[in-house]
Amino acid sequence: MRSEEFKNPEQELYRFRQRVAVAGVAVLIAFVLLFARFFYLQVVKHEYYRTRAEDNRISLVPVVPNRGLIVDRNGIVLARNYSAYTLEITPSKVKDLDALIDELATLVDIQPRDRKRFRKLLEESKNFESLPIRTRLTDEEVARFVAQRYRFPGADIKARLFRQYPLGEVASHAIGYIGRVNDRDLERIEREEQEANYRGTEHFGKTGLEQRYEFDLHGRSGFEQVEVDAGGRAVRVLERMPPIPGNNLTLTLDVKLQEVAEKAFGERRGALVAIEPATGGILALVSMPGYDPNLFVDGIDPQNWDLLNNSPDKPMVNRALNGAYPPGSTFKPFMALAALTLGKRTPQQAIADPGYFVFGGHRFRDDKVGGHGMVDMYKSIVHSCDTYYYVLANDMGIDNIAKFMRQLGFGSRTGIDIDGESEGVLPSQEWKKKRFKKPEQQKWYAGETISIGIGQGYNAYTPIQLAQATAALANNGVMYRPHLVRYVENSRTGERRMIEPEPLRTVPLKPEHVEIIKQAMVGVNKEGTGARAFAGAEYVAAGKTGTAQVFSLKGEKYHEGRVKEELRDHALFIAFAPADNPRIALAVLVENGGFGAQAAAPIARQVFDYYLLGKLPKGAAPVDEAGGDGD
Repeated sequence: MRSEEFKNPEQELYRFRQRVAVAGVAVLIAFVLLFARFFYLQVVKHEYYRTRAEDNRISLVPVVPNRGLIVDRNGIVLARNYSAYTLEITPSKVKDLDALIDELATLVDIQPRDRKRFRKLLEESKNFESLPIRTRLTDEEVARFVAQRYRFPGADIKARLFRQYPLGEVASHAIGYIGRVNDRDLERIEREEQEANYRGTEHFGKTGLEQRYEFDLHGRSGFEQVEVDAGGRAVRVLERMPPIPGNNLTLTLDVKLQEVAEKAFGERRGALVAIEPATGGILALVSMPGYDPNLFVDGIDPQNWDLLNNSPDKPMVNRALNGAYPPGSTFKPFMALAALTLGKRTPQQAIADPGYFVFGGHRFRDDKVGGHGMVDMYKSIVHSCDTYYYVLANDMGIDNIAKFMRQLGFGSRTGIDIDGESEGVLPSQEWKKKRFKKPEQQKWYAGETISIGIGQGYNAYTPIQLAQATAALANNGVMYRPHLVRYVENSRTGERRMIEPEPLRTVPLKPEHVEIIKQAMVGVNKEGTGARAFAGAEYVAAGKTGTAQVFSLKGEKYHEGRVKEELRDHALFIAFAPADNPRIALAVLVENGGFGAQAAAPIARQVFDYYLLGKLPKGAAPVDEAGGDGD
């Protein structure tokens, strides 16, 4: 047997002891490292991890405040809140949304429109947010779900506040509506540095006063410190800071007057703006047709949205602020006032009206065949003589007209406390150069001035601009910024922040010139184009009818019955009353309504009768198509 086959026991033992020693050192090092880590976590980072653990145990839940109320000048509620139960789903906690919704539908009535709205919200929201699948549940539906809640992880019942507009369509364009917060709203929130205050807030003002006064109406969010278990379920409330309710808005608007005005329009499209001349307070702001703002609170369903958005009557357009229309003959009192102010005419100065005015080989006709005979300023307004203003416009020139009319607010935003107001168009040589690109289009032709004089041509103004100018005339040249909010009230303390009347400017007018125009406008309603609409009135009102062409007649006679409705003339009327101490001034527009005396003036009569006398007009004489001399 060879010697190398025998092992050395001492050598083997030595090697074994070496391996044990190395292993022991390794184990010792491992324990030292574990101890060091343990010491680091439990001693050095003790406060940090204790805080983290506490944060996991305690959740901060934002508490959304009650939104402020909106009431009219007499305290009638136009926007309020109410509490109701909502069935909600948190998508991040659900594996199969469709299956869950199908199961829920066996307990709660879930319509196809609810599913569509939920899908729309899901696309716009983060998947960990709780989204409503059904709102305003009945007590019976709540009881059925609660009894079987364990079957539906990711679904729960929540009590939420809902916005309500109790009068529906009444004053909808003024009040506006709220809807779910979108990216544009978030940008505004960030711009105003309100992110902390809007945590948990799901709705935001979209239009009207709801949008303009959003940060007043919203209030201040509170919070709850809630202890939660390992499953994320609330165990108890540790601390609560209550939210501060939003401020309330009290308006200058008289909603009863608003209702009278809206009903007076019937099924016709149009707008009306009524202003308190001495303050600029809006008494009524009508845009017809309106819409029901309640449809938008939960997120409008596709069917209703299509009806509103694709309607040929365009109910979502605020015609009072956004619609720009030729003023027609309602422009004539302001033209006459400009002529007196600039020394282009005296009240007694008269022209012979043959029924037309010839300029540059083109015949500009008057509505009255054969003309009005000799016409002075009073008669030109009372009987709405076009020829008088053709000649006057030619004598004044476009830039003189534009300079004067700009002082009365034509062609510029009024600054009313609702966003989205249009500027309109006040034509001038400068305007035309900016408006058109080609040099031949930029040139102002003298013949274009002629139509400007009767409120046609490039003229295009909003009803609120026309109402503001009328109020300034009624107030002897003192112009106030139109506003809808009378004061903002702190809902807790009752403290009021008044919206003081804001004078914009005083147009430099001579009192005797203003009086001449006022008397002529009184004559309109006594013996002129507005006489039939104001027959038997128990007050003296000053007014002016107007009819604005929608398309060019190219020299032919206008026959309303032969023209499609959408191409018929717009009917307009401006007025203020009582004439000697005006309390209300207004502008009325009826789209495609025909003659102003026929369609617009009777609406103004009903508004004045209610506001000044507290009653609706009775036995008002019907106004035929002629309605005087054309307007």
